[in-house]
Amino acid sequence: MSTKQENIKQLIEEYIEVNQIEPGERLPSEAELSRLFCVSRATLRGAVRQLETEGKLLVKHGSGTFATCPLPSIPSSLDRLYSIGDMIRSAGLREDEKLESIKRMTVCPPDIAERMRFSENEPMIVLERTRTADGEAVAHSINWMPETLAGSILDGGSFSGSLFQSLELKAGVRIVGAYSELTVPSHDDAHMTRLLKHPQATVLLLKQLHYDELNRQVLYSLDYVRSDIFHFWVRRTR
Repeated sequence: MSTKQENIKQLIEEYIEVNQIEPGERLPSEAELSRLFCVSRATLRGAVRQLETEGKLLVKHGSGTFATCPLPSIPSSLDRLYSIGDMIRSAGLREDEKLESIKRMTVCPPDIAERMRFSENEPMIVLERTRTADGEAVAHSINWMPETLAGSILDGGSFSGSLFQSLELKAGVRIVGAYSELTVPSHDDAHMTRLLKHPQATVLLLKQLHYDELNRQVLYSLDYVRSDIFHFWVRRTR
């Protein structure tokens, strides 16, 4: 979406709020809105399409454009890419971490190489951390990155903070999406046992292949999370 369309999108939302347009009520016609905001119809349509995608407008061809009930914002919705830290903070908990290890591997494990479309001769860095919320272990992450990329974000063999931000600020790589698989780890998975501190605790495993703006696979992650802390949702449409 262009900056101009983003601005018009915000103006439409403000127009609905200021004029107290209720769900089910029709907005002015495309021509009227174009004149009101002094933009072309093409620009207006782009903004309206985005609002429709977000569930904030309903477009009925031949009938008009209607306001809808806003959808609830779900921090752990599976259709949005959030970091583990983001999810902990969104729950109002104090986030901290423990660095378990940073390993350099001269070769890429065959299963990781296949997932990331790398040669098995690709040197890799493996970052392993345990994440805590209010002092209690709630997540354990293992991240595989090519050394040519990750070498620039390591400082003296140590690391802390947001991996996404470090990749963007220090390596010039902006992660924009991921293919995520939500599974249940096997009962003998050693990484899972780090989080089983309470009898009622169970663990979910997110296998995630992250890609950048050029659709390059730049990061593969295994994120073990406690299911009594993290709740995942997905909006399904018909």
